[in-house]
Amino acid sequence: MPAGTGASVWAVGDTYTMKAEAAQTGGLFGLIEASVPPGGGPPPHTHTREDEAFYLLDGVLEFHTEDRFIRAAAGDFVYLPRGIQHWFGNPGESVARALMIITPGGMESFFTEIGTPVRAGELAPAMDPEEFGKIAAVAAAYGSIVPPPDHG
Repeated sequence: MPAGTGASVWAVGDTYTMKAEAAQTGGLFGLIEASVPPGGGPPPHTHTREDEAFYLLDGVLEFHTEDRFIRAAAGDFVYLPRGIQHWFGNPGESVARALMIITPGGMESFFTEIGTPVRAGELAPAMDPEEFGKIAAVAAAYGSIVPPPDHG
């Protein structure tokens, strides 16, 4: 996949670019480039079928689990096994970029399903709280659990 290519969507206020999808990897993994603006990141969630790993390319992301806090910067690697509630956010003043490796593949379709295709020259819109129900329902179809916001 050449640099600067791949289907890109806006989801939960972030931009996700599909670099390798399950159909291309025999279902073994999905690879997504995430661009997370300051204050961005998904709500708490739990994957029941997939492990997720992040390699930070630029900026800083803070990862939270039920019992851990990890501050990761460019060059750092974070592994989040299935079954643990987690979320991440960008506490910085510039966009953070990371490669997300999801195994097995298939979860990348979740982002395509909930997202809006990127429009060149525009920034990702903030997550609309009205979309939370749709996100939670689609996540459930992918075996992920997204608790209501007041139960983070």
